Amino acid sequence: MKQASALQALISDTFQEARARWLFWGLFALSSLLIAIFLFVLKIDLVQGAVTFMGIQSTSKPLGDIDRFVNTSYSWVSIVLYIWGTFLAVFASAGLIPSVLEAGRISLLLSKPLTRTRLLMGRYLGNVAVVALNHIYLICSVWIIIGIKTHIWEPRFLLAIPISIFIFAVLLCVVVLIGVLSESAALSVMVAVALMLVSTILAQRQIVVKLLSSQWSRDLWMAFYWIIPKVFDLGAAMKQLILFDRQADWITPVWTSALFGIVVLWSAVYTFQKRDF
Repeated sequence: MKQASALQALISDTFQEARARWLFWGLFALSSLLIAIFLFVLKIDLVQGAVTFMGIQSTSKPLGDIDRFVNTSYSWVSIVLYIWGTFLAVFASAGLIPSVLEAGRISLLLSKPLTRTRLLMGRYLGNVAVVALNHIYLICSVWIIIGIKTHIWEPRFLLAIPISIFIFAVLLCVVVLIGVLSESAALSVMVAVALMLVSTILAQRQIVVKLLSSQWSRDLWMAFYWIIPKVFDLGAAMKQLILFDRQADWITPVWTSALFGIVVLWSAVYTFQKRDF
């Protein structure tokens, strides 16, 4: 019971610091801005059969095409929110780990009856909870807007919530490890964003392996592909599920990314335990 209470207190402390540093409100404001822009540019008139989306001129369409158009819109919007939300979350979260390691603060925290593992995990879970609330607010708001305007409520769009939160939780493991090692928020962001970009490049493996001239280079490419979290693959699988309502290869990206996150987070905890403050 005491351990659960301590963990809950650490998560609550992360929320309070996020509010104090304006990170929580900053995420909320930027998400609200995106929602407002989306609400402004999205105009769908089903009665007239005319569609205007992101500046595309209205054209006469049969009602049957509206369903296809809305599903396509859902899939592309989910990708935009997936990328937008993940980038924002990584940038906003980078400073929450190094702030714990400040000389006076870490000494105070370690003087309390808390294990280092619980301290770091409480910080990690609190960070995930802050971002999860923002993702739920952002994606549900967009879903409601499209649903009200089109009267087409596609629940598959809400898959963007768990997928976005999951990939952020994996990337946050990297942020935590780099933060523990370097105490640098900037470096944590750089490494996490670099992994997102590298994931996109490595995912083009079917094309690249045909262009590489040697077997060792192809093996190296594939090795990096399996190690790096599958940011691109999860986004592609999400789009397939939302657009076509068919099975996509999401199990492999999930378990490989989860394994990467577990190993990295364990490394962060181990390093944190061994550090001398």
